[in-house]
Amino acid sequence: MNTFKSLKEFYWPDKRLFIWSIFFLIIMTILTMAYPIVLQFAIDEVVLSANWGLLPYLAGGFVVITVLKAAATYIHQYYGDLFGIRAVYRLRSRLYKKLQYLPFRFYDNAKTGDLMSRLTADVEGFRFFLSFGCAQLLNLVLLVTVSFAVMMYYSVPLALVSLAAMPFLAVAVYRFDKKVHPAFKNIRLSFASLTTKVQENVSGMSTVKSLSREDFEMGRFDGRNADYKNKSLYTSTIWAKFFPFMELIGNVCVVVLLGFGGYLVIQGQLQLGQLAASFSLIWYIIGPLINLGFIINTFSQSKASGERIVEVLEEKEDITNTAFSEPVDCLYGEIVFNHVTHTYSGETQKALEDITFHAAPGETIGLIGATGAGKTTITQLISRFYEPDEGEVLIDGRAINQYKLEDLRAHVGFVLQESFIFSSTIHDNIAYGRPDASLEEVIDAAKRAHAHEFIMELQDGYETVLGERGVGLSGGQKQRISIARAILINPAILVLDDATSAVDMETEHRIQAAFQEVMKEKTTFIIAHRISSLKHADQILVLENGKIAERGRHEELLEKEGIYKTIYDIQFQDKETVMQQQV
Repeated sequence: MNTFKSLKEFYWPDKRLFIWSIFFLIIMTILTMAYPIVLQFAIDEVVLSANWGLLPYLAGGFVVITVLKAAATYIHQYYGDLFGIRAVYRLRSRLYKKLQYLPFRFYDNAKTGDLMSRLTADVEGFRFFLSFGCAQLLNLVLLVTVSFAVMMYYSVPLALVSLAAMPFLAVAVYRFDKKVHPAFKNIRLSFASLTTKVQENVSGMSTVKSLSREDFEMGRFDGRNADYKNKSLYTSTIWAKFFPFMELIGNVCVVVLLGFGGYLVIQGQLQLGQLAASFSLIWYIIGPLINLGFIINTFSQSKASGERIVEVLEEKEDITNTAFSEPVDCLYGEIVFNHVTHTYSGETQKALEDITFHAAPGETIGLIGATGAGKTTITQLISRFYEPDEGEVLIDGRAINQYKLEDLRAHVGFVLQESFIFSSTIHDNIAYGRPDASLEEVIDAAKRAHAHEFIMELQDGYETVLGERGVGLSGGQKQRISIARAILINPAILVLDDATSAVDMETEHRIQAAFQEVMKEKTTFIIAHRISSLKHADQILVLENGKIAERGRHEELLEKEGIYKTIYDIQFQDKETVMQQQV
């Protein structure tokens, strides 16, 4: 029950709904117990005693009981559903909020399909138990207890003999629960893996089709689909073994009841109506106990779902505001790295090692180096996406953990290597960081990013609704929208992470010209593989294996005849080769 205790805060505020639901469940159970009692009275006091004048009253009473039971059932189910729906509303909201604030470290290894499964299927599995399974468990206890009490009232020997097989049932239920819970947990994991595969395939469909890998993807999907099928079949096998045994126990109990009960009637120790009522009552006991497997199934699924939800909710948020964090209205953009070392979680190789540099306000810092050299890691540390293992990062003379996260990141503008476009209008995408921006400001940002021209060529201009991840736009167009988004927030610190990698040389030149204006009075970090994108920088850091191998201005680095000069020669030779081919 630890899982349900961990999630108590989500369903306990609506405990009154649950209590009302249980109250009407008790009424429903009591009215259900009236059926065999009415049957016993009808046989012993009306039919056998020939009191036919009581028959209309008996029929009328039966109708009243039926109507009252229907009303109690409706209210019980309504309050039960309302209890579960409200609880899951809070749970889903908290889970989604948690996903927003979890650190980048969590998403380094997280799978999109798995998170989607937890937010949808697992949450619904937990709701189903709150709305239905929990009440069914209480209903079972009530039906079995009251039915057994009535049977004991009619005949103690008959009740005890009829229920002698119940210990076998208890053993069967215990063994079933031990097997079915791990089985359902494995099904949840397999379903999450299947969802992840579908999500990856849909997102990467253009790559799949361009490389004619449809058959390969079908094979990978079939493997995960088969795994989900096999785990589901295994769970079905457990059920198939469990229910026949349960039914056998039930039939044995009925045979014993009829045999021994008939003997008691012949001996005059039990009335015929009482035997008929006991026959109905034993099914009120056996039926719920047979359905105990379904209730355990519901409980096991909700427990497995709850465990996966709790894993996310209890994930540590290690990048948070500290007691020293203070709000800030503006930043000047002075950045200092003092002997910073950083290693990503689960990695042994250091991403950065003993990095030290100073960026004055308004300076442009170029970062160049091979893939994995640590360029992006530097910019991620500036925004506190990660915390350095050693050393410190200062902005305007203060450690970055002394700034409130939302204020710090509001003053850092990112144009990432992979531009993410939301399924919304172009206007909303550009104004994402500043939703209160006017249309004129949005258009101005688009013009400075050289995006206005192609936007106006679209059918609805800035109100054009884009498809998922910007489907319908070229890579360069998406990147220019992302650049306009960064320009609009007017940050003190601007990070261009290979921001012109998806555009042609002509467009790059135009964007660079716009950047010259935008970068004024902003501390700018340019991550690029093209030297042409950063040769104008005030300081260029050449990174190699997480260390600063060289630093200086463009002209200074060319004179050193080092790594930077080698990169420059390679790119210059490639440019000369292209020009010779054109001639």
